[in-house]
Amino acid sequence: MQTVHTFTIKPSLPEPLKDLQFIVQNLYWSWHYDITEIFRRIDYDLWKQCAHNPVRMLGMVSQARLEDLARNEGFIYQLNQARQILQQTLQSPSWFDKIYAREGRRSLIAYFSAEFGIHESLPIYSGGLGMLAGDHLKSASDLGIPLVGVGLMYQKGYFRQYLNTDGWQQEHYIDNDFHNLPLELVQKENGHPVLVGIQFPDRTVQTQIWKAMIGRTPLYLLDTNLTVNSFHDRTITQTLYGGDSEMRICQEIVLGIGGLKALFALGLEPTVCHMNEGHAAFMALERVRKLRSRNDMTFEEAMETARASNVFTVHTPVAAGNDEFSVEMIDKYFSHYYGMLGVNREQFLALGRVHPHDSHESFKMPVLALRTSAYRNGVSQLHGEVSRKIWSGLWLELPVSEVPVSSITNGVHVRTWLSPELNSLYERYLGARWSDEAVDKSIWHNLDQVPDEELWRIHQRGKERLVAFARNRLKRQLQRRGAFHTELSWAEEVLDPEALTIGFARRFATYKRGNLLLLEPQRLIKLLTNSETPVQFIFSGKAHPRDTAGKELIRQLVHFASENPEIRRRLIFLEDYDMDIARYLVQGVDVWLNNPRRPMEASGTSGMKAAINGILNMSTLDGWWCEGYIPDGGWIIGAGEEYDDLSYQDQVESQAIYNLLEQEVVPLYFNRGKDRLPRRWIRRMKNTIKWCAPRFNTSRMVAEYTRKFYQPADVRWEELTANQMERVKALSAWKIKVRQAWSDLEIRSVETQTVSGETVGDLRSSQPELSVGSQVQVQALVYLGCLEPQDVSVQIYHGRVDSSGHIRDGQVSEMAYRENSVGAERVGEFNGTIPCRISGRHGFAMRILPRHPDLVEPYESGLILWEKSR
Repeated sequence: MQTVHTFTIKPSLPEPLKDLQFIVQNLYWSWHYDITEIFRRIDYDLWKQCAHNPVRMLGMVSQARLEDLARNEGFIYQLNQARQILQQTLQSPSWFDKIYAREGRRSLIAYFSAEFGIHESLPIYSGGLGMLAGDHLKSASDLGIPLVGVGLMYQKGYFRQYLNTDGWQQEHYIDNDFHNLPLELVQKENGHPVLVGIQFPDRTVQTQIWKAMIGRTPLYLLDTNLTVNSFHDRTITQTLYGGDSEMRICQEIVLGIGGLKALFALGLEPTVCHMNEGHAAFMALERVRKLRSRNDMTFEEAMETARASNVFTVHTPVAAGNDEFSVEMIDKYFSHYYGMLGVNREQFLALGRVHPHDSHESFKMPVLALRTSAYRNGVSQLHGEVSRKIWSGLWLELPVSEVPVSSITNGVHVRTWLSPELNSLYERYLGARWSDEAVDKSIWHNLDQVPDEELWRIHQRGKERLVAFARNRLKRQLQRRGAFHTELSWAEEVLDPEALTIGFARRFATYKRGNLLLLEPQRLIKLLTNSETPVQFIFSGKAHPRDTAGKELIRQLVHFASENPEIRRRLIFLEDYDMDIARYLVQGVDVWLNNPRRPMEASGTSGMKAAINGILNMSTLDGWWCEGYIPDGGWIIGAGEEYDDLSYQDQVESQAIYNLLEQEVVPLYFNRGKDRLPRRWIRRMKNTIKWCAPRFNTSRMVAEYTRKFYQPADVRWEELTANQMERVKALSAWKIKVRQAWSDLEIRSVETQTVSGETVGDLRSSQPELSVGSQVQVQALVYLGCLEPQDVSVQIYHGRVDSSGHIRDGQVSEMAYRENSVGAERVGEFNGTIPCRISGRHGFAMRILPRHPDLVEPYESGLILWEKSR
């Protein structure tokens, strides 16, 4: 029966408990143990039954229990304390206020992401991208960054995983009851929802907006499941990463275009827009359209304004892994949009192509994001290098090292992933406000004062909790499959709290190689069945529903474990990996195993979560581990090699894992003194925390985004939009002038001499020998045409020359304009110096780039003139 009338029922809280409603509606509680302890006190069994969702729990707890709590003075005191802490956080001056706030200036950063992992009770995430986005919002709240999140409110979220009796992954979806989640529907004063219309082919899709508060930070989530929409359009926000290519483009239109329209509908005009991966790249186009319609601007002027304050973070380390759409699909959904932007079809398609004039190339979302952003980054130092290589085709004449994609290494929100006991330990030894100073490396040296016994006791408690949790979880898995009573009894005996416990939990994609240990089954069996030095493995993770190869990896693990009862107790797979399982694992295992094929892992944050809990990492040298590894911390698998023969690589690196385990990891763990403490292991735990905690947390990460991107972009927006867009219009006109005159530029002559006055001569025809410490002075005559000297940056690109005659790791020396050497011909003289610091074969080449004070980076115009070989 179709519903005709709807209404919402809320819990009836006694007056002394009214603060509960205020507290549960702000997900600040999700990273504060003292507040979640209140929910546990209400009804611990119900808290677990409701998947740690306090809103749902309050709707299910008995009225008698609520009345009883209303008379409990201890509970009321704890509740009042929690409200005071939350209010104080929301009202107190923040890090951002103290450093960046400017009187009379309202900054607003809009952070767009297809998924957000805030807490398991809000299941709108699938994996690492969502975890990072959630942690980003939490740290933005901690630091007081004026930031809002924008995403989609999925009716069914990401799939729930279970395995059949053959170990093959099955998927099912569960409806999210939005009214029993820590959300509120954004409404007008008359009580009607705020609706945002998004133009689609031949129709307008309506969305409503849900709001979640993440401490100080609001998260706005768009929902198309409205009766005014067609059945197909209602399903646009049904599942995360579900459906075909057409469903994906619909979702990304709602996220990007609809997300920005939603902010404007709420009276929020962002000064900076941050795209977390390419899913939201259509936002940049909507920003251009909005600027044109409001300010009577050309496409070039509007694009200049938007690009100057757009930020794009790329996460995928392979070009093939990015979203792209056929030309036919783009025509279907955007043919009406071309004119709104002031461009024709070919100009629009060129925005999403590496090769703009290739009519057969598809429309790539990362390319659109790269072309429409002035600030771009990968998520680790290695990933930055990989991204520069992947996307160097967008800057054809630029050395790969200068491709304008920087890196900001990911982090994790420490309070979210740290065990409660370690949090208390840090408060005792690092100070009560340690989390506010987590980026200060000096405070972590206080860990040396922590007695080994105390740290080990906390670690063992985490492992005991993990073992108990895993047994209960396994039992439920077996019950669902209809297992016999004897099998259920077996589930109560799996794992040993005294065994060396190794965790592997992540998305089951083939490059992550979840089955790498199975390449040497006899060595694995030997490890698992050794009663004197017992080792055990816990696996968890989902394969994408359409990733058959990833599902096969899971099936292989399950089959291997089921072949031998002894092995079955030492190697288990936990179904339906989520944030709850992740917390138990990163707080309870001894070793975190990660073995992706380098350089396929963009960053990886699960190892960071383990590290802040003192868990030792063992990983290939990929992603964040290139920066996180220290010799007296965890271990590296191999030495960072890259292979063309993948089978050979798997064989070599599986052997490397076993060599490490057999020769170092297992002996170190079981090397105990009379006090039964593995003191050398504990020393590594402390070293890991001291190195990783201050470097790989999202407070550092978000502060770095603020310093490098948000603040400069905000200033650029303010400058370019002032005085009826006068400055940006001048910049756009200047770019047009430079582009038209660029072909007339010419490097006419280059002369060199040493600083002592000795003429070096033409380096193309002779190769003089110079001494370290000397300098080469370079003089160039440049024909400027109708450009002024201040319009160009004349540079010397110099460095060591390899055997192929190419300059490697080149450096740039700026040349100074001196005078017009041939007056009427507009030939300018430019002078510069090359320092000779290192011996070897060196060389240089002249180049010219545009120069203007309002350019974020000189390559954005795509113009560069190199000296030609003669």
